[in-house]
Amino acid sequence: MNAFLKFSPLVAALVIAGCNAGGSPNMPTAGGPSQSGPSTSAHSVPEWQAKHEARRVCKALAGGVQCQVLVVTKRANSSCSPSSGSCGWRPIDLQTRYNLTGSLGKGSGTVVALIELGDLAAASTDLATYRTTFKLGTATFFKYNESGQQSNYPESCEDFGWCVETDLDIQMVSASCPKCTIYLIEGGNCGGVVCGLENAEATAVKLGATILSNSWGCSSFNYGENCGDSNFPNYFDTPGIAYLASSGDDGYGVILWPAALANVLAVGGTQLALSGSTYSETVWDGAGAGCATTTPKPSWQHDPDCSGKTISDISAEAGCSPGVAEYISSYGGWTGVCGTSVASPLTAGIVGLVNNASSLTGGKTFWDLSRRKHKKELHVITSGNDGNCSNYLCQAGLSKKDGGYKTYSGPAGWGSPNGIKAY
Repeated sequence: MNAFLKFSPLVAALVIAGCNAGGSPNMPTAGGPSQSGPSTSAHSVPEWQAKHEARRVCKALAGGVQCQVLVVTKRANSSCSPSSGSCGWRPIDLQTRYNLTGSLGKGSGTVVALIELGDLAAASTDLATYRTTFKLGTATFFKYNESGQQSNYPESCEDFGWCVETDLDIQMVSASCPKCTIYLIEGGNCGGVVCGLENAEATAVKLGATILSNSWGCSSFNYGENCGDSNFPNYFDTPGIAYLASSGDDGYGVILWPAALANVLAVGGTQLALSGSTYSETVWDGAGAGCATTTPKPSWQHDPDCSGKTISDISAEAGCSPGVAEYISSYGGWTGVCGTSVASPLTAGIVGLVNNASSLTGGKTFWDLSRRKHKKELHVITSGNDGNCSNYLCQAGLSKKDGGYKTYSGPAGWGSPNGIKAY
């Protein structure tokens, strides 16, 4: 039996209560700072939560830190078949939709680092099972603690509720860039959650990683910006490094750091679908988006309804109906997962295929693309929303007179990959 199904009702209730008491609430608190633009209305519960399509497995930790992976309720069992696609989207689905097949030979020598909390002892063997199942070849994979040692690992990722996240991240990079070198950097040794992540961020750069993916965030509503640490932005501003972060799973109006930082590529989410042999995407309604009013407006953003950083910049599959297939031995094997934790490492792998991290400054590349290139080099998302607002900050496909801004929408950004040229 899969470990996701072993919770008693009482334990499940306690877990939910604990998460709601933490720093990444499902609803903003009355006293929290506003982080949305002029068209803000009350934040609503995402559909994945309202319809019980998925559930959180990450704990709400000190500083409001929480990873952004969700377990798909209907796929949380080891009896699904990864090869048939019944566990969720496979690498071949993602590669086909995002037009990556002709580029999968690229990425050799490019280092993508995943910033995590706690030690996943089975990381290498879980990754090997995933890659063998989907014929991705042998991984070039290294695991480090937050100080750069290949020993003295922190306490178990179970203590942070982070194990599903870690396996997901290394597997999604493998799905989009099989030849990339993967560094797993495990924070948690410094005695604090935020400092563990910050140290891991700095160590990844010192070890030579040029692309850093962060599938976690701190909600502004209870803890304020920057995870409560005024030095937090300094860990995301090294020239020549591409920083990516999930936009969150709580829908419109809930702003997460580090995604809110100007130098970070904020990755939103879509729901991938397949009809016959044709793939399509809509906005995933849980994708975090909005206006980070306390972050100065980047010079390369010119949208009219946000005075700070507009989130997101770009997007990829994050939806739960279905999610993506993941292998995690400690939780019973194959399961389905979702959330913008899927989209960030998947996108990091695509950046790895291009190997041009030095030319990426946050989302500038995508905001600077011409309208023609947006339509040619990205899949423009034209339908769906992640909440209630009157404009592009939460809705896709609006005309200018109805509050739209070019082909942009907050939850899906400028769109999802259509090959690697836009990256």
